[in-house]
Amino acid sequence: MNDPTRAVPDMPNYPPDEVRVNDPFAVALGNASLLGVGYLMLRRRPLALAAVVVSVVLVSRLVSTADSAYEVAVLVWWVAVVGHGWFLARRGGGGGGGRGSARGRRLVALGVTLPVLLAVGLLRFDASRIGQSVTDARERGDCAGVLSAQDEVWFGHRIADAPLSARGDDVVRACDRLRTARTDLATALSGDTDALKQGFGTLASVLAEPGNEKTVETTLDGFLRGLPTKDSCETVTVTDWLHDRRRSDDVLDRSAGTAERTAPGALVGCGDDLMADDSWEQARTHYQQLLDRYPDDELADRARKGARKATLSIELANVRNLLSGGTDTQPEYCSHPAKYSGAKPVGKGTNRALFYASDEYSIASDYPKRFPGSWKAGDADDAVLVVCMGEETHGPSVETCPYESESSGALSYVSFHKIEIPVKVYEMRTGKLIADRTVRIGGTSCPSVFYAEAGSDPGPRYVDASKSDVNAAFRPLVVR
Repeated sequence: MNDPTRAVPDMPNYPPDEVRVNDPFAVALGNASLLGVGYLMLRRRPLALAAVVVSVVLVSRLVSTADSAYEVAVLVWWVAVVGHGWFLARRGGGGGGGRGSARGRRLVALGVTLPVLLAVGLLRFDASRIGQSVTDARERGDCAGVLSAQDEVWFGHRIADAPLSARGDDVVRACDRLRTARTDLATALSGDTDALKQGFGTLASVLAEPGNEKTVETTLDGFLRGLPTKDSCETVTVTDWLHDRRRSDDVLDRSAGTAERTAPGALVGCGDDLMADDSWEQARTHYQQLLDRYPDDELADRARKGARKATLSIELANVRNLLSGGTDTQPEYCSHPAKYSGAKPVGKGTNRALFYASDEYSIASDYPKRFPGSWKAGDADDAVLVVCMGEETHGPSVETCPYESESSGALSYVSFHKIEIPVKVYEMRTGKLIADRTVRIGGTSCPSVFYAEAGSDPGPRYVDASKSDVNAAFRPLVVR
């Protein structure tokens, strides 16, 4: 039987701050750290571990790919775990909230999440500042400034704002390629057209990427400032390539203007250098190139004079070669004459000449020694005429005289003839044949004694031509 006076035991009277709670706000706030803190509050350790793993995987993929899709995925995941934590806490899921006030749990969650969110926010802000510095440097064409700014980026920036950090990396890579282009273009200044082509190809590929106009322009300007180089011929090689380069309707076309300003001086300078090295053909080509491309340039007169000088040098070298070649002693010139435009024209008075006999054993081979010095040229550049003397033959008979052989006493009649020599005279200035005649040389005949081989017929004999006889015969050829 129950005792109505027996006291009913009192219910435990816990302090307000020790009630068992599952605070949705604290759980959601804890999960907002992406570290699974909310799940730990619910004693859902597997969920907490899974949340951390997924967060790490998403952040890793975001950092490694810098793909904005992963940034969106992280944001979606963040919303999902926050919402899921709130839902579980509201439903009362989990192993109990444990003792502690809602306020205390919220403070714990805030103590974990707030530093994380604050760090992400500050890092995104700093990444934005760095990104702006990179952009400003690129717009100034300052690759050194780009590298300096992007060097401030570290792993935290890449977690907080991977796409922005990756864009900075792209700018750095573009600058690295421009540094390679700068090296190629520096090599190209030595006349290396392969390096020049490679350098411009790199500039074009970087320029095709938006935003790189100023950095490409700065790199190009650095190259163009190197023109002209100290070596005029190397400069010509570069300006020729730039002149022939196909236009691209962008900043790279500025190179054509520099080439136009630089080429005339380089062409003349290279022509002068080649003239000094006796490379006359190449020198004339460079002079003529200036006259063809820039006929109104202030250096055109100098180029014309240079081309004329080169032409004369080429002609003179050719004539000298022809005069020294051929068989025996008669040079090739006598059968294949050529002009030397620098020679004096044939005129009144004495025209200095170069004399060549048919061979060294001919009678005529000795004649140049008898000519007056005023007739004889010392070299091709001093000659007005080239006189080619053929093989001598017997001309008209002058006198026939009887001679008695000392050995046999036989009497022979010997005829003495003038000396006939076929002669071709060429004007050095034009290379044209101006005289083709036979020179007839007289002299004394019927000497008292002459020598002949015993038992042989003396045959016809040449007159004995004196120096005056020889000079009289050849004078009309050289004196007018």
